[in-house]
Amino acid sequence: MTITIFLGSLLGAMALGVPIAFALLICGVALMYHLDMFDAQIIAQNVINGADSFPLMAVPFFLLAGEIMNAGGLSKRIVNIALAMVGHVHGGLGYVAILASCLLASLSGSAVADSAALAALLVPMMTAAGHNKERSCGLIAAGGIIAPIIPPSIGFVIFGVASGLSISKLFLAGIFPGLLMGIGLAIAWTIVARRDDVKPLPRKSAKEIVATIVDGAWAMMLPVIIIVGLKFGVFTPTEAAVVAAVYSLIIAVFVYKELKPKDVYAVFVQAATTTAVVMFLVAAAMVSAWLITVADLPGELIALLEPFMDNPTLLLIVIMLVVVAVGTAMDMTPTILILTPVLMPVVKQAGIDPIYFGVLFIMNNAIGLITPPVGTVLNVVAGVGKISISDLMRGVWPFLMAQLAVLFALVAFPVLVTGPAKWFAS
Repeated sequence: MTITIFLGSLLGAMALGVPIAFALLICGVALMYHLDMFDAQIIAQNVINGADSFPLMAVPFFLLAGEIMNAGGLSKRIVNIALAMVGHVHGGLGYVAILASCLLASLSGSAVADSAALAALLVPMMTAAGHNKERSCGLIAAGGIIAPIIPPSIGFVIFGVASGLSISKLFLAGIFPGLLMGIGLAIAWTIVARRDDVKPLPRKSAKEIVATIVDGAWAMMLPVIIIVGLKFGVFTPTEAAVVAAVYSLIIAVFVYKELKPKDVYAVFVQAATTTAVVMFLVAAAMVSAWLITVADLPGELIALLEPFMDNPTLLLIVIMLVVVAVGTAMDMTPTILILTPVLMPVVKQAGIDPIYFGVLFIMNNAIGLITPPVGTVLNVVAGVGKISISDLMRGVWPFLMAQLAVLFALVAFPVLVTGPAKWFAS
């Protein structure tokens, strides 16, 4: 009965068009009435405590870093490096998009910001070269969702706060799976790009490649600083976010000089606007999370999943399929906040490594960003690339299948996550 009220109130409010943050509050109130413990003070306390979190301070700073990189020329230089390295091969612009997606993912951790930047820079170039526009936009959308996997990742920050797991361990565990997602995209692009009659870009000389790398060296230093700093305990993930934002601002204003001082305010306002949406979602979700624990919703779910508890792989497959289905109707952040407190006790009861599960869970939620009808990244790329959602859905299909294949390969072979994670952490 508790699960029915939880899902009914949440989905009912969303069906009526209530914003997700308020739908979460309505869900909390419904659970309170069901448990006969309604108290407005509890709601207020949980909302305040939900946003009052030191690890969550990483979110606004990583968002700010992403905005600065796009406005200050760091993202553009990353794309130029990728162009110099692989732009000359057949279908090279597609490989540029994939390589740039992996590099940008190590800078901002925001799928929306990375996808918007790459779509603006590469879609005109790819279509002018003769590539199919639908597939070009689909590839860039699928590449953008690597951002929540390779550190720094806003998704891992939110999941770490909601689950109580080490964000640093999640960051390090996400490196290799994120690269596997890029490899999966490269294989899919190799297959679909054969039908495009395109002329490759001229091969860059060694001198030009070196000049491009030197020009982008300041941008490339950021992921090195963050990963080395986290690995050796120089700073926490939250402090890493501050380092990323300050470093990006200094490079954009004083080194590349593409972000003018008069434009800094507008960049900060944009980052603050996005942060407000995310933080209010987190705060509202804490009300439901507290009541989920009080109502013992995980206990009821464990009882429902009892037939699968003795087979962790089968249990993970069932959970991943459920998350895929949820991802088609809900954005990444609310999905993490709603499902994490419900699923983590199930995962621990089944003896599954929580860090390993966290990587799979965030990968799955990232894939949800390119599944219709709600896929946020789909909408962003459609807007920037000036293409209809229906056309983009056709273009993204082969790359969505490639990402799902990588996800379920990691379900079948946990060592692909746990092995590299131990190596990076050692």
